[in-house]
Amino acid sequence: MVNLEHTQKTLEKFRDYVIQQSRSNLTKGGKNVSKKLYSEIKGEVKVSPNSFQLGFQMPMYGQFQDKGVKGKFKSSKAPDSPFKFGSGTGLRGGLNKGIEKWVATKGFQFRDKKSGKFMSYKDTAFLISRSIYTTGLRPSLFFTKPFEAGYKKYIDEELINQFALDVEDLMKYTLKDIK
Repeated sequence: MVNLEHTQKTLEKFRDYVIQQSRSNLTKGGKNVSKKLYSEIKGEVKVSPNSFQLGFQMPMYGQFQDKGVKGKFKSSKAPDSPFKFGSGTGLRGGLNKGIEKWVATKGFQFRDKKSGKFMSYKDTAFLISRSIYTTGLRPSLFFTKPFEAGYKKYIDEELINQFALDVEDLMKYTLKDIK
């Protein structure tokens, strides 16, 4: 039976690095208003005698924040995004509800051009939502960049060496009975 102790430790370091850096990027990028996405980024490492698995989870809107979303009429903000507003696959009115909550939390309101009075949160959210819907949402890469950097640091450079140590331990254990 193979004990993948060294491999597991390396995968756990990779997982912890990606989560910590992603959370840090959310905070630095001003995308941590409700702290919901921040607290729901999770990772799991499973190691069995014959295999190992690594997975990350986050709410779906985290992927929109990370990869961006093409607008209904323009895609210049996120030309490489797999997501697009107006495709008919998303929750109807979901963007407006989320923006309205964000606007109220931030205490952000536009002024009416004619009267100079502050608009309601609902009206402000509508204008922002309409702009995002038509022109798109820029990718923040809050998760992608740490994943790629962590992959290079822990998987490309360290995992192979640690797996070799696990195989070496297996060989020592197997060969000690032969002597």
